[in-house]
Amino acid sequence: MRIVSLVPAGTEIVAALGAERFLVGISHECDWPASVRGLPRVTTTPIDPSASSLAIDRQVRELSAGGHPVIAVDAAALASLQPDIVIVQDVCAVCAATADGLCDLSTAMRAPPRRLSLSARSLEGIFRDIATVGRALNLPTMAGGLIARLRERLDALSAGAALDRPRVVCLEWLEPVFLAGHWVPDLIRAAGGNDVGALPGDHSVQTSIEEVRELAPDLVLVAPCGMDSERGTAELRLLDGRMRAAGVPPFSEWRAAVWVMDGNAYTSRPGPRVIEGAELIGWALGGVERPGMVRWPSGGTPGPGGLRGPGGLEIPRNYGIFGASRSA
Repeated sequence: MRIVSLVPAGTEIVAALGAERFLVGISHECDWPASVRGLPRVTTTPIDPSASSLAIDRQVRELSAGGHPVIAVDAAALASLQPDIVIVQDVCAVCAATADGLCDLSTAMRAPPRRLSLSARSLEGIFRDIATVGRALNLPTMAGGLIARLRERLDALSAGAALDRPRVVCLEWLEPVFLAGHWVPDLIRAAGGNDVGALPGDHSVQTSIEEVRELAPDLVLVAPCGMDSERGTAELRLLDGRMRAAGVPPFSEWRAAVWVMDGNAYTSRPGPRVIEGAELIGWALGGVERPGMVRWPSGGTPGPGGLRGPGGLEIPRNYGIFGASRSA
């Protein structure tokens, strides 16, 4: 079996199922697990990933207005790999290649591959996608076991949640400001918080920083799509400066605690690592920094949540989806 994954989440699901050996090509965005990074890349984008949030948003809008794809598939490279399965998605045309963008290319190939489209818009949808990939790879038992382990981690996390759930908002883009939807409210709920900006399955929506403040959050989670915590911190610093210049109260004057998360790894991609994202949100609710999550100076204090089980016992965490196990 030969698989080309044009979706980072698809690549991560295949690897988590122990089927990485079947991957023969990936997208330009696929970077996890690290062992896939030497595979041929079959997508490109004219977007400059090092540009600011505002500049990236402008480039995306200009491309869309002009009828140009944000992500393009290299037809020759794809055909040369002779895949049996190509993994795409139908959630966001900005984030990864879609089935529509592949139609003309695959029909032109000598042996058109099977198109496997991921469609998760909620946490349960992610589990369904894992099961779908498992069936396509003839690994339904592996998929079922992976889903069961992920559910166990969620159950352990939820068991430690406080009854008084802090108010949480998640920003998936900073200029302009977007509130994260889809599966992110599910992650916040599992971690012990209450997402007051979106409901599970909602589309991400553009808003303003003033409207975010009016939601009166106890915790603001900054998890820019496609950016790690270091890059997210740099973007937040730019936004904070513009807030000050515009006379908008900076985050240091908010009552909320503000945390910056590695959105690229833990919230943007609907794959197995979102469970670790939920666990990291739980640590933030408890006021504890962990790799992939850093606190931004603000006037707020952590809410009453956190990873504490019955009797105040700390709940162990197993982060080893891809084999590297460690406890909290």
